[in-house]
Amino acid sequence: MTKDETLLEHMERYKETIKNLTVMSDILARNVFKDRKACEYVLRIIMDDEELTVLDNEVQMDFKNMHGRSTVLDCVAKNGNGQIFNVEIQQDNEGAHPKRARYHLGMLDGNVLDPGEFFDKLPETYVIFVTQNDTLGYGLPIAHIDRMIKENGKVFGDEAHFIYVDSSKDDGGKLGKLMHDFRVKEAKDMQAGALQDRVRELKETEKGVEHMCREMEELCDEARMDEKKETARNLENMGMPIEQIAQALRVSVQLVKEWLAGSTSTAR
Repeated sequence: MTKDETLLEHMERYKETIKNLTVMSDILARNVFKDRKACEYVLRIIMDDEELTVLDNEVQMDFKNMHGRSTVLDCVAKNGNGQIFNVEIQQDNEGAHPKRARYHLGMLDGNVLDPGEFFDKLPETYVIFVTQNDTLGYGLPIAHIDRMIKENGKVFGDEAHFIYVDSSKDDGGKLGKLMHDFRVKEAKDMQAGALQDRVRELKETEKGVEHMCREMEELCDEARMDEKKETARNLENMGMPIEQIAQALRVSVQLVKEWLAGSTSTAR
């Protein structure tokens, strides 16, 4: 059976799943933020800046540290002033841990300067977590975190910022309406704007639904492959020869060797 035939077989099941997705769902969020206008619309509200213009945006960016650990960032955008924004959608508290925010900032900073550039060329950077619940536990719809000098209460001035947005809170303004839109399933229940347009395109047009189905099929393929990789590692630990592992998993010997050699972890 070809990949297209397999996709057609799974499409009806995927379509039902797509109907129930919200922007708080990882697979819908990544496709929403692929659209520059939708990304800009969201950032303008979170940053409370109607003039903010997104020049470049990428989703699922893969960064590696010096030890080979890989981290995938949901969305990284750059505006006309050179500021960098990392927007993360997190449904569980652990995924939005403060130290994870710190790690994301470090990965961004470590990959932005060219060799020989001075540190003062580091751009102003915002790491933004939109969370399912009140992750920080302060009861705030939005929390802005900057580094401070303890002795005098002044801002440190490193231009590194963290923002936590609780999607379950309604501040009674534009942010509350945006968070409402992040949690509803249908575009008709959203306020008019680029976010509504993008969600409608992905969930209600033939082209958009087919694209989402293909994305879901790829995710399922990745999950099945990850299971095989884990099984290969377990079988190797049990002493099974690589040739037998390949035969048991119905893959090539070379692929098994690559799996066992490249056991670097990916943080998501």
